[in-house]
Amino acid sequence: MSSKLRREGKSNEDFEIMLASLPLEDIIALKLELAGKPVNGRLYGLELWKSIAYVARDAVIKFAFSASRSKKEAQRFLGVSQLQFNKLMTKYETMSFFVTSEDSDP
Repeated sequence: MSSKLRREGKSNEDFEIMLASLPLEDIIALKLELAGKPVNGRLYGLELWKSIAYVARDAVIKFAFSASRSKKEAQRFLGVSQLQFNKLMTKYETMSFFVTSEDSDP
């Protein structure tokens, strides 16, 4: 994750050090606050409470995939069957997240 975000200019060492010092709950709250600033905090219609489980699972599968040396290792890390892992990878579009435009050029 870190190297992908750094390649895209979305992260750097200083940012990651600051981010590491914050608990996950504070990071999520801050991200929501920043998302709401342009609309004066009115994030209506997002069904945030329903969406949080999806967001958290998406983050966990991305982490598992990026932190593992293989799909099998990521599958074991998550504690799911191979079939369930493949379904999750498809549902959360994990592979497409990690493929850059440079990777898809002929």
